[in-house]
Amino acid sequence: MDAEFFQLLATGIAVGSIISLSAVGLTLTYGILRLANFAHGDLMTLGAYFALVFNLSGVNIWLSIGLGAGLTIVIALITEKLLWSPMRDRHATSTTLIIISIGLALFLRNGIILIWGAANQRYDLPVARALDIFGVKVPQNRLIVLILAILVIGGLHYLLQNTKIGKAMRAVADNVDLARISGINVEQVVIWTWIIAAGLTAIGGGMYGLITAVRPVMGWFLILPMFASVILGGIGNPYGAIAGAFVIGIAQEVSTYHNWVSPEYKLGVALLIMILVLLIRPQGIFRGTL
Repeated sequence: MDAEFFQLLATGIAVGSIISLSAVGLTLTYGILRLANFAHGDLMTLGAYFALVFNLSGVNIWLSIGLGAGLTIVIALITEKLLWSPMRDRHATSTTLIIISIGLALFLRNGIILIWGAANQRYDLPVARALDIFGVKVPQNRLIVLILAILVIGGLHYLLQNTKIGKAMRAVADNVDLARISGINVEQVVIWTWIIAAGLTAIGGGMYGLITAVRPVMGWFLILPMFASVILGGIGNPYGAIAGAFVIGIAQEVSTYHNWVSPEYKLGVALLIMILVLLIRPQGIFRGTL
C-alpha cells in the first residue's frame, strides 16, 4: 500500500468519526422515539451554520461549535413540541412520520438558504500546518476532530451506562409501556433524547465544516451514510452505529484509491453496503438495542 492509500484511510477515519456522532443521534431517536428522522442531516447543517455565525463574530471555533449545538438543541425541542409530540398523541403511523420528517428537512434546508445563501462558506481560521505521521500528512483539524469525537462518544457511554437518565432511556427503548408503569418519566426521557441527539449531530456538523466547506446540502448528502451506519450497526444500538460509521467512512474514502470509484460516486459505496447488510443480515451486525 502506498502513501495515497494511507492518506485516504486517515481521511476516512476523520469522516467516520463525524458520521458516528450524527449516526448515534439518529439511532437514539429511532430506538427511543421510533422515528426515522430524515431531517436529522439538516439539523447537522444547522449546527454548522450556527457555529459559523459565532465564529465569524470572533468567537473561538470550539466554543462556536458548542454554542451552535446549544441553539440546534433549542430548534429540536421546538420541533418536538410543535410536531412530534402532537403526532405521538395522535398515534401517527411510521409512514406519516417519515413524510413529515422529509417535509421538515426541506423546510430547514430552504430556511438555511434563505438566511445564509446557497454559496459555500468557511470558518475564519488560520491555516494550520499538516502533521507528518509516519509519512501521512494529517491536517491538525482532522486529528482534533477524531480526538473530540472519541471524548464525546466516551461521555455518551458513561451517560447511558452509569446515570439515571441513561438507564431510563435504555428502559424506554426496550419497552415504553413497561417503563411508564415502572414510574419512569417518559416525557423527560423524550426531552433528553432530543437534547443528546441534536447536540451530537450539531457537534458533528460543526466538525464537518472544519474539514470541508459549510454548505446548505452538507447534512443532506450525509443522511445516506448515517442511515447506512445505523443499519449496519443494528437499528437502535448507539455502539453499533459508531462502529458502522467508521466502516462506512473508511470504505467511502478508500474506495477512491487509484480511482477504483470516482469521488463523485463514493456515496454509492454507503448505499451498496446498506443493501448488502439488509440482504444478508437485516437486523445489522449488532443487536439493535441500547
